[in-house]
Amino acid sequence: MKNIVFQALADAARAGEAVALGIITGVKGSSPQKVGAKALFYRDGRIKGTLGGGCLEAEIQQRAIQSLRSGEPETFDLLLDHDFGWDDGLICGGKVFGVILPNAQKAGAQFWNELAQRETTFAWGVKKDFSIAHADPALTSDLSPRTFLYEEIVTPPCALWIAGAGHIAQAVAPLALQLDFDVTVFDDRPALANRDFFPDEVSLQVGEWEKLCALPLPDVPSFALIVTRGHRHDALVLKDWIHKPFLFLGMIGSSRKARTIFEHFAEEKIATVDEMARVVCPVGIKIRSQSVPEIAVSIMAQFIEKRAELVGEKQVSTAAKVELV
Repeated sequence: MKNIVFQALADAARAGEAVALGIITGVKGSSPQKVGAKALFYRDGRIKGTLGGGCLEAEIQQRAIQSLRSGEPETFDLLLDHDFGWDDGLICGGKVFGVILPNAQKAGAQFWNELAQRETTFAWGVKKDFSIAHADPALTSDLSPRTFLYEEIVTPPCALWIAGAGHIAQAVAPLALQLDFDVTVFDDRPALANRDFFPDEVSLQVGEWEKLCALPLPDVPSFALIVTRGHRHDALVLKDWIHKPFLFLGMIGSSRKARTIFEHFAEEKIATVDEMARVVCPVGIKIRSQSVPEIAVSIMAQFIEKRAELVGEKQVSTAAKVELV
């Protein structure tokens, strides 16, 4: 899924439209947003992205529009105390640091488009002279804090492979896209694995399961969900996917189903005890879900939790190194 702020910057660069970029570069205590949060401010009052909403965002928006008029960048240092946040309920008690960059679109459409697409690892930052610069990802951790106010490494999204194109997959896939997974759906039924049921952003792989299961994983942290049309097909996919280096592998069904499949795998020496222990079945957190959308929510809630735990919260989309300004 494209980053909306970076994509808007690329669009503004192509259109020659002046915009101001606001970035939270540091936080102390509680705050409505984290380091790396971004918002793009337009002269007409539009905002893309968010720095937390409410009074905080309104204050930064006012400063951003002023910076567009003056052409002068600035830093901000705001205390979210009783006096500042009472009207909007933002009495967090924390402190938020950040930077406002007028005419950020001048870094160029190609620069921002690379960040929006996230096809490769891309390092960039804001220097102390407020210029926007590209950096070598391998060297970012060694960059001098005397040079950069803010540094960030943008990485490709985690992959989510879904075996099965039925009603559960049809609900999970678009939700997973919104949650910043790169989604691929696999099935042997062209009647289901097509654009009538899945958005364009979802990759579709259709064919015989033996060939589909032989496909290699992408070179990014990968997760898997098995929701085919029955136990036999689930076991067929699991027989191969259980050996792949997924960070998390979930399968729909009951505990009894899992025991039946695992007993067969053990008898046939298809998988080791450790490999079978990595498979989560039933998949999804317990929220008493009944409808298909509820089941999709329960599944993706677990995948979000595991992504944060196994990949690291900051590495889901970015890894930032900052100096408080």
